[in-house]
Amino acid sequence: NKSHQRRRLRKAVCNSYKKSGDMMRSFFLVTAAAASASAFVGQLSPRATFVGNSRSVMSAVDDKTEVREYFNTEGFNRWNKIYSESDEVNTVQMDIRTGHDQTIQKILKWVDDDANAKGRSFCDCGCGVGSLAIPLALRGADVSASDISDSMANEAARRAEEVGVANAKFYTSDLESVTGKYDTVTCVDVAIHYPSEKMAEMVGHLCSLSDDRVLISFAPKTWYYVALKKFGELFPGPSKTTRAYLHEEDIVRGALTKAGFSVAREEMTGTNFYFSRLLEAKRN
Repeated sequence: NKSHQRRRLRKAVCNSYKKSGDMMRSFFLVTAAAASASAFVGQLSPRATFVGNSRSVMSAVDDKTEVREYFNTEGFNRWNKIYSESDEVNTVQMDIRTGHDQTIQKILKWVDDDANAKGRSFCDCGCGVGSLAIPLALRGADVSASDISDSMANEAARRAEEVGVANAKFYTSDLESVTGKYDTVTCVDVAIHYPSEKMAEMVGHLCSLSDDRVLISFAPKTWYYVALKKFGELFPGPSKTTRAYLHEEDIVRGALTKAGFSVAREEMTGTNFYFSRLLEAKRN
């Protein structure tokens, strides 16, 4: 029965990490992550559902609507606090803020090391509240940033105006509808909302927008994170579902290669409640 299955899975996961001296940390990580807001525990609308390995066009539209509604309401209120300096966050949310910021800082360091932001065009897909787009604009880049959520895009524009940014535009759009050509295309912590069967297509679209470079982050599908996610799903929170999508790195790399790009740099960010693989790929 379900109770027995839970006990077996709990025992298996705990025994797996006991050897590395990290059993208690792993148990706390997945339990708390499943009950809290996390970029990689997958928070969509409570009504969001995905069935089977393939979906109809209508289902895809419905899923997109759910994500849009979530990040325009409850999700916006939660993530706006996480991606800010607000003190109204719990320990888990603070840890997520730290992890996300580490990913942003790694990207900015690459940009600074290359000294190629000023006067270059950047397209930030899924910009959220502007955590990456605004620093890029402050470095002199010409930034076009979009988000599926009106609330997110409007908040990003407000924050940009607050710090005097005039060389960035923010607008509402789903990722598939973004058009144009840019020197660099970025997509940070967005792939978590894309089912695995859509990932290669999404990466291909990002590459079609870029003349030179694509920067993408995603939650890697490894046995470790799959186990943590499955274990965490045994402890659902009261106001969300755990609809996180972990992606096989080989599929992401394969999609980049197919589009004519090669991975130049990579990073992995892992805190207690946030994990993200970051790849920088350049056109061949």
